[in-house]
Amino acid sequence: MNQLVEVLAEHQLSAAAKIAARLTDALALPTSPQRDRGIAGSRCPGQSLSKGAAGVAVLHGVRAHAGLGDWDRAHQWLAYATRDEVSAGPNAGLWHGAPAVAFAISVAAPSRRYPQAMKRLDAAVTALVQARLEAAAARIAAAQRPCRAEFDLVRGLTGLGAYLLRRDPGGRLIRQVLTYLVRLSEPFPADDARHAIPGWWTNDIPHGRPADVFHGGHADCGMAHGISGPLSLLALAMRRGITVDGQVAAIGRICQWLDTWRHDDPAGPWWPERVTFAELRAGRSTHSGPARPSWCYGTPGIIRAQQLAAQAVGDLDRQRDAEQALAACLSDLAQLARFTDNALCHGWAGLIATTWYAAGDAMSPELAAHLPGLLDRLLTRVDADASRTGRTPGLIDGTAGIALVLHAIATGTPGGWGTCLLIN
Repeated sequence: MNQLVEVLAEHQLSAAAKIAARLTDALALPTSPQRDRGIAGSRCPGQSLSKGAAGVAVLHGVRAHAGLGDWDRAHQWLAYATRDEVSAGPNAGLWHGAPAVAFAISVAAPSRRYPQAMKRLDAAVTALVQARLEAAAARIAAAQRPCRAEFDLVRGLTGLGAYLLRRDPGGRLIRQVLTYLVRLSEPFPADDARHAIPGWWTNDIPHGRPADVFHGGHADCGMAHGISGPLSLLALAMRRGITVDGQVAAIGRICQWLDTWRHDDPAGPWWPERVTFAELRAGRSTHSGPARPSWCYGTPGIIRAQQLAAQAVGDLDRQRDAEQALAACLSDLAQLARFTDNALCHGWAGLIATTWYAAGDAMSPELAAHLPGLLDRLLTRVDADASRTGRTPGLIDGTAGIALVLHAIATGTPGGWGTCLLIN
């Protein structure tokens, strides 16, 4: 990543460092007066990477590792995150509960600083993964469709697998998760037996969407809740030499599905966020154009997964095509204008982080050449929006994530936190 710093001007690096420090200082301690009101309310659930204390601990820990922060700050936020019993129930996943706290400690804390806590958390995560795998096996045996929470990055087995890939890459559980994802990628007949549907086809109705549109189910294409997350995990594991039977074929099936639903417009390729059964039967999407270019559902996240997949299997043509598609997205002012916030999940920080990691792996300097302009946009927006960005503390949806992206760029260090987005 250090070579990417060379494309940025000195004043940009300096501004990124200063704003990262300012945003971090605004999240100094969970007991400080300026934070009490936000932390006492629902805006800062302790065990959440998304909006809560666990995510803020990651920021402070990464900066402390780089010699730019105080370990005590990370400790205070971790203590706040664990002030209540840590959840390992149905809602627990990489972004919430025991896995989120375990991830935060693994990134934020000095090695072996919390041995007893990690022992308990590892046991909780192991039990959770085993229970989820057993439930998935029973669902598959019954020929039922999965819910997205079974397999997605936020709550499902993909997110748990991402944690295992970081915490225990040589263990058996990560291979069991990969085997499950291979099975998830296999198609099965649709209800009318005329259209094969992918194994991740779900009957879930996305929040706030009309039920009639999703009659017959849908396939989610995104990184957060869709098939791009499993594709990214399969690829990242393979890049590290962690493989199971059928992994290459699974990567190929998922990529082929994404190829089928790719739209090639004059401004560049894009993918629909979801494919409904009506669209599957018609063989075309009803979407007229791309949505915002966010990490979670937009073209950048989907492309990063494909770039990783191409690298994993040695498909240079696909890698080149993916990188050209991302460059086209970054040049499309109409797509960029759809952003309404700065955060990692839906906003500018997520776009920049995804581009940053993609550029570090790219075959040409084209992606890196977009970084100065993207960084200028984020710096300007954060400066103009300073009072608002301080209101949501977390990593995925809040100030901590914005600060962490600026810190990573200013220092040229990835820090390991990108695992929770499956972008590295």
